[in-house]
Amino acid sequence: MQPYNRIPSSGQSTPSPPPSPLRSPRLRRSKQGRFGAGQQPGRTFAQRLTWLILSVFLRRQGIFLFAPLIYISGMLLYMGTVSFDVVPVITHRTAPGSVYRSPQLYAKLLPEMDSDNSTSDTISTIWKHSYKGGQWQPCVNKSSGGLPESNGYIYVEANGGLNQQRTSIGNAVAVAGYLNATLVIPNFHYHSVWRDPSKFKDIYDEDYFITTLENDVHVVNTIPEYIMERFDHNMSNVYNFRIKAWSSIQYYRDAVLPKLLEEKIIRISPFANRLSIDAPPAVQRLRCLANYEALKFSSPILTLGESLVARMKKLSANNGGKYVSVHLRFEEDMVAFSCCVFDGGEEEIQDMNAARERGWRGKFTKPGRVIRPGAIRINGKCPLTPLEVGLMLRGMGFDKSTSIYLASGKIYKSEKTMAPLFEMFPLLQTKEMLASAEELAPFRNYSSRMAAIDYTVCFHSEVFVTTQGGNFPHFLMGHRRYLYGGHSKTVRPDKRKLALLFDNPKIGVEILQASNAEYANS
Repeated sequence: MQPYNRIPSSGQSTPSPPPSPLRSPRLRRSKQGRFGAGQQPGRTFAQRLTWLILSVFLRRQGIFLFAPLIYISGMLLYMGTVSFDVVPVITHRTAPGSVYRSPQLYAKLLPEMDSDNSTSDTISTIWKHSYKGGQWQPCVNKSSGGLPESNGYIYVEANGGLNQQRTSIGNAVAVAGYLNATLVIPNFHYHSVWRDPSKFKDIYDEDYFITTLENDVHVVNTIPEYIMERFDHNMSNVYNFRIKAWSSIQYYRDAVLPKLLEEKIIRISPFANRLSIDAPPAVQRLRCLANYEALKFSSPILTLGESLVARMKKLSANNGGKYVSVHLRFEEDMVAFSCCVFDGGEEEIQDMNAARERGWRGKFTKPGRVIRPGAIRINGKCPLTPLEVGLMLRGMGFDKSTSIYLASGKIYKSEKTMAPLFEMFPLLQTKEMLASAEELAPFRNYSSRMAAIDYTVCFHSEVFVTTQGGNFPHFLMGHRRYLYGGHSKTVRPDKRKLALLFDNPKIGVEILQASNAEYANS
């Protein structure tokens, strides 16, 4: 054998490289397969296109930048071929208590309530346990003796309705007494909502007010002539303090008193809620003295009010002259301000939108403001309807023989909304029903005087029911506690729980009664 020479000799051919190793017999067989030697299986057009696209992707990786665009295009093409009829419809379930369903509950319970002919002295027995909160003592001890020389005159303008004005009067007395100033009888500011031009003496006994406070606060009904001459007899020329709401009594001492000593007269306008609720005992005492002792309604209001009290007691003879008073806030402006939805449909929506625009122009339509009626109802912020008040009282055990006095303004859609309440309590009365047209004529066009009549009749009731809160019930509850040694029968419903209860049309009268015993806080 000749040795292998890497360098070829002249005249000799170049040797061939060694042959490649043979492939596996299995691979050779699979290549020939059923198609025979040298044949390739047929490919569809879609397969060849897919292979071509993948090859481009693998060789040109930059094309992956277009992947999102290709994906979106594919999805759009795919969605165009799918019918949306097959997409499931998602139904929204309302939260419990978010919808006004009291009419359905009333329709279900009415036959059961009508068939109940039992009578009970609920008005006397509803409070099963004696009051154990201790004896409350009035914080008013009338002073005796004279007052030091006044530091000057304070003139305030009280705005709002009857009881907001009452707040201003009490605060003005407290501030004047604390600063040893002379209070000028407050001027009532005319408001576009209440539209009542009444003056202080039209609603309250002015002389009695001045006399009751004579040993605690200087009060006069006019400013001396020599002072007004300095300002050309024009109150707008008097220095006006713009005081922040809920200012402390210390602020009046530090900021107002020096100016008062300098000018001898100052004006504070507006004056509603311009004194903090928290104050020293001496200041709180003056508030109580003003509200519960010095403020007595004028003779015309007091005369008619006491006449209506006597008539209510006569109508309540079957209950020993005891009656229930209810303060109902379901006037159009209250319903509109609450932004709650009831059962009035499109007509109600249009009425409420118009009322909001009249009373609070643009406040509820500001950009970005979102109103959620369901959430408002769940949170217990919706005013109780007359129907709901009736359901609550029947649930507490008051039956058709109970005499009720209803204190309210003009009820929204009264012919419709009041019908269920009259059906549940046929002995229900209002001032318009108790008094003649001639008796009410001097007061009819004055909302504050009409509210004062309601206040008087509610004040002397056995049980007082508040449904919405506000200045009227707060003053009345405090006044009644002052009169009855710290305790008076008052019903303050838990409207959060009532919203859940009235949203369940499946309950019966027994469950309603058991639940109301818990939800009506008294």
